[in-house]
Amino acid sequence: MDTTKMIGDYGEELACAFLKTHQYAILEQNFRFRRGEIDIICQKENTLVFVEVKFRKSSNFGFPEDVVGDTKIALIQLVAEHYLELIDWKKDIRFDIISIIGNNTKTDIKHFKDVF
Repeated sequence: MDTTKMIGDYGEELACAFLKTHQYAILEQNFRFRRGEIDIICQKENTLVFVEVKFRKSSNFGFPEDVVGDTKIALIQLVAEHYLELIDWKKDIRFDIISIIGNNTKTDIKHFKDVF
């Protein structure tokens, strides 16, 4: 994998596969509004879940989930508000992070639920 986008796309595909195996329905990928983007929007039962995916090849420079800062959280919330209005969603919502550390031989996926 050569580019940051290719690495990010690979991480998102791993996250989608993971979510599907845990009975989440994938509704949107890379949903954009203004300056923000939500990596994955999915649904499980009556809960709409907004997922930020962070992928790293190793944890040498920290864990992927630790790099989701206040600015990123604010942008995700802005985009989520727009999406909720767009589809007129009135049920539960949640914000999750999927953290992936992996290489060609081993991949570790962690799902942090309701993180902000």
